Amino acid sequence: MDLFPIFLKIAARPCMVIGAGNLAESKIDSLRTAHAKVTVIAPAARPSIVDLAVAGEIEWQQREYVDGDLAGQFLVVAATDNAAVNRAVFHEATKNNVICNAVDDPPFCDFYFPSVVRRGDLQIAISTAGASPALSQRLRKEINEQLPLDAGDWVSDLGNLRREVTQMEPLNEERRWLLHQLAQREVCGYDGCPSRVMAREHALTNPLPERKS
Repeated sequence: MDLFPIFLKIAARPCMVIGAGNLAESKIDSLRTAHAKVTVIAPAARPSIVDLAVAGEIEWQQREYVDGDLAGQFLVVAATDNAAVNRAVFHEATKNNVICNAVDDPPFCDFYFPSVVRRGDLQIAISTAGASPALSQRLRKEINEQLPLDAGDWVSDLGNLRREVTQMEPLNEERRWLLHQLAQREVCGYDGCPSRVMAREHALTNPLPERKS
């Protein structure tokens, strides 16, 4: 089945996670990163999740999931260690038009959590449609190692510059060409970026000859 790749705004949207163990923790973090309004339902929770609830970062309802819990939710993640419960959550979600992810159970998912490389506003998401999360993670690591560390700052600056250009230039091929030229990037400004590291390594392995006095 072909997937529709999108980056979804869920800030302040009601999102629910059923479960509060290892499977749930990273999903809760992902939803919080996107500023969702997160409610967790589970009879017990990992200490880090309890801390979030105590701090008011999430709402934790300390009980078992029951049918009807998804009323008013935009998105739900079923992340218990009980497949029957996760599938019951999926079926309720389908009935109520709530998009659902049943962790590690691809047939019972409306969407998948991708492996993500982040640099500020720049995000690169990788998905194998649930076929091999390990491959997604390996690709994420490889991309992360190659992407300049200051790419997020550069994207922010580029976004500001783009807004200035679009305000001054009419919508035509000239403006399109200019924006594409601005998006070219040969060397980053951060000291640890791959281009600079490569230059330093090259200098170390190929030192300049000593000058004769």
